[in-house]
Amino acid sequence: MKKHFTNIHKNKTYNLIVRILIIFATYYFIYAQIFKKKKLEEVYLLFNEIIDQPHIYFFLTWTVLLMIVNWGIEALKWQFLIGKIEKISFTKAFEAVLAGVSVALFTPNRIGEWFGRVFILDKANPWKGIVITMVGSFAQLLTTIILGSLSLLIYIPIYYRDSVFFSSYLYFGLILIVVVIVTTLIIIFLNIKALPGFFTTFFEKRFPHFYEYISVISEYSIFELAAVLVLSILRYCVFSLQFYIILMLFSVNLPMTQGFIIISLVFFIMTAIPTVTLAELGIRGSVSIFFIGSYFEKFGVLTDKITLGIVASSSTLWLINLAIPAIIGTFFVYRLKFFRRHKNDV
Repeated sequence: MKKHFTNIHKNKTYNLIVRILIIFATYYFIYAQIFKKKKLEEVYLLFNEIIDQPHIYFFLTWTVLLMIVNWGIEALKWQFLIGKIEKISFTKAFEAVLAGVSVALFTPNRIGEWFGRVFILDKANPWKGIVITMVGSFAQLLTTIILGSLSLLIYIPIYYRDSVFFSSYLYFGLILIVVVIVTTLIIIFLNIKALPGFFTTFFEKRFPHFYEYISVISEYSIFELAAVLVLSILRYCVFSLQFYIILMLFSVNLPMTQGFIIISLVFFIMTAIPTVTLAELGIRGSVSIFFIGSYFEKFGVLTDKITLGIVASSSTLWLINLAIPAIIGTFFVYRLKFFRRHKNDV
């Protein structure tokens, strides 16, 4: 009995230490990005120019509301997926998602988001939760690849048809490659329940315990996975609209069709660049300047003010969609249970 209480005390102590480290790391990295490196100084300068304009409050209000909708859809998607191993409320799912953002902020390609969410669960095995969370991430990645690839096929003939490197044969070859890759990825995702069987055939002897965790994937039907994909597309539309609204806020005026094509390309390229979320701010700004700047170079004039507006828009989107949710998420980190007894794991 004494040993039992000692273990409980140790688990509580370890949980407290990890929670404090996560909160400290989150706030430090946000401080380093915003203040120490002064990445958002250009945002402050432009805000001084537009602060007295009446439309600023309208745009900012909508952007913040869309941030809530954005993470709300993600919470709904995760609640739906995680329901296979533990039923949770939407509120708890929302808290888990925000806690995940806090952990993801200082991990490569946001992989910490998977761990930040699942340790809020009470009974379910966290490793099964991580596998399920990866399914949701795959759906979001697939959405980015599909829409980004289609945007690329539209973008190339508009901006590079007159280039010496442009070739109709190469372009049609690219179309074929995109169709094959996108179709293959969609088929794989909708039939992901076959993955445990594939794993059993080739890897079960080498990784016997891992099959127990990955087998949960086989419980999802094609219709359930299609629903997850629809939610991912809806969420993608929300944060794309956010970016477009913020560009309008900083007077980077793009036609809506061109704007969404270019925004899709920015997100598409960002997924292909390995990065830590905090380093993503500067990279996103550079990628945005390249693609959005190409529109103004071809159809208008790329001025210093527009370039600054593009960088400020990228920084503001990062601040609203990641930094603020990460700060809010630290208030839910205290609920994460990294060390616990596994007797009742599902």
